Amino acid sequence: MAHTAKDGETVIIKKYANRRLYNTRTSSYITLDHLAQMVKENIDFQVIDAKTGADLTHTILTQIIMDEEAGAGQMLPTNFLRQLISMYGNSMQALLPGYLEASMDHFRENQVKLRKAIEDSIGANPLAQLAQRNMEIFKAAASAFVPGAPGTPSAAAKPAADEAGELATLRQQVEEMQKKLDKLVK
Repeated sequence: MAHTAKDGETVIIKKYANRRLYNTRTSSYITLDHLAQMVKENIDFQVIDAKTGADLTHTILTQIIMDEEAGAGQMLPTNFLRQLISMYGNSMQALLPGYLEASMDHFRENQVKLRKAIEDSIGANPLAQLAQRNMEIFKAAASAFVPGAPGTPSAAAKPAADEAGELATLRQQVEEMQKKLDKLVK
């Protein structure tokens, strides 16, 4: 079921008195699970009451969170919920939504930076390099047993001397990596 909005337009979801949700973009009835998936896909939507036209988006998003929390995916700590409830009616209530939104934006930015740092560090990781070399050795061994196999050089394409040289180079690289690993273990 396609949920995408055209050119960043907001998808309008109508909520009827019988509690059914209707996606006006796809002309189909949907569930809260569909809306949760739309959120995960960064598809902007607005839920409106079909009779009154009132904006119900906040209420529906809160319902999705409640459903997720009631399941096995509890993410909000009890103490956080207590503190959040205690803020209602407090003089700081007006500041809290902006603070929470900024905090979540900052968290997401850090998450992206961390993911990139991990990906970048894998390139410098000797174990990752060893795994890559192991795959090269495996491919070379596979080509020795199954000449012309997909992803392996053909026996006719390389002279035997080139293959022997490559195998000797790979053996040397494995020995060097083994020495590095031995040093790391000690």
